[in-house]
Amino acid sequence: MPNIKPISELRNYTNVVKEVKYGNRVYLTKNGHGHIAMINMRELDDLEKQLALYRFQVEMQKGEHSVVTEGTITSEELRKELGI
Repeated sequence: MPNIKPISELRNYTNVVKEVKYGNRVYLTKNGHGHIAMINMRELDDLEKQLALYRFQVEMQKGEHSVVTEGTITSEELRKELGI
């Protein structure tokens, strides 16, 4: 169940921070609408790693698709294209 509180709860910052744990984010609202999310740093690091892996996988799929649809070039063609 989401832990949702009005932003005014930050007057008791220490109490709010104590509620933030891995897998238990605290969402703060302003005028009844979502405004801020507080998340455990280790959880944030894990999410960023997952996002980086996902982006890497997307780029790999693009590369694989390019090889299948456009083919590859020889090392000689690459040297000529790079001017070396």
